Amino acid sequence: MMYLPAMAVASSLGLGKRATADKLFAGHPIPIARIEGLPDGAASRNNRLLAALLDQIAPEIATAKARYGAHRIAIVLGTSTSGIAEGEAAIAERLKTGIWPAAYRYSLQELGDPAAFAAGHLGLTGLAYVVATACSSSAKAFASARRLIRQGLADAAIVGGVDTLCGLTLAGFGALEARSAKPCNPFSVNRDGITIGEGGALFLMVPEPGGVALAGIGETSDAHHLSAPEPEGAGALAAMRAALGDADLTPDAVGYVNLHGTATRLNDAMESKAVHALFGGALPCSSTKAMTGHTLGAAGAIEAAFAWLTLSAEWNPARRLPPHLWDGQRDPALPALTFATTDHRLEKAAILSNSFAFGGSNCALVLSS
Repeated sequence: MMYLPAMAVASSLGLGKRATADKLFAGHPIPIARIEGLPDGAASRNNRLLAALLDQIAPEIATAKARYGAHRIAIVLGTSTSGIAEGEAAIAERLKTGIWPAAYRYSLQELGDPAAFAAGHLGLTGLAYVVATACSSSAKAFASARRLIRQGLADAAIVGGVDTLCGLTLAGFGALEARSAKPCNPFSVNRDGITIGEGGALFLMVPEPGGVALAGIGETSDAHHLSAPEPEGAGALAAMRAALGDADLTPDAVGYVNLHGTATRLNDAMESKAVHALFGGALPCSSTKAMTGHTLGAAGAIEAAFAWLTLSAEWNPARRLPPHLWDGQRDPALPALTFATTDHRLEKAAILSNSFAFGGSNCALVLSS
């Protein structure tokens, strides 16, 4: 078992644990806006957000660096955009003037750039790389980081993900007719697509007991379709079962499920079938994407951060659950689930969080107190 003694988070809910927890448990609807208040210094906005996250847990990272050594702390991050926005702006300038902007460099938009930036920012010399599997990226980063520690290639890891808005993703999901013109409405009969957001979350992962535990991880691949999930949720169900098996837990030990819940017709249909098959219909669950938007490559880490906050006695002493924001209109074609409200409380010591991606890449995480 691995442990997550430190966590940093940023999304449309705010920067940091306090701002996030206050709005998360109150059920704050998503403001359609970019994250403000990012530090200067990095050449890409994605890395400025990453720097803000690293600064949130700088003392814990410094302690780990002193304990393990700069060469023994790995960095494993998930992203789907990196610095693509800067690439888009540079291409536009080149088309307009015939000259590339002086500050532009192609490596900013390489998917591996966040890991290289974090290593330089922190002065770490251990393994550093990015996992890019679309919307499961930063959930799967936990599995990669855990393997590095278990195999003796690192003693600790900084793990998580970061994604910022860019034209490519907005246009891409628009071309797929998967974007909603209004805030997303997960699991409603009226759902009509995703709201794209931005944000990130980082964790310090160590093998020594302390803080919230990363109890289990399950990874599967549907190999069903490039962009559509397996319709009965077989891969999602297998990932959840694998995560519980890895944690040596039965379904009745779980007190809450953070749903992937994108508000697309196909994802919500298959996920409701998978969750109902494993847990039945009484377990409280919610999609938090109506509060953050779908943060793509960062979604798995951000929603793990929400699970971390939910389990934390410091940040959630009342053991509240993140409520499910929607119009309350159930889809009669879907198995009935119990969607959490502000009145629900966490009654068990374990939380399961789902992340599903294009190409049938599935990952489920189990966190416990």
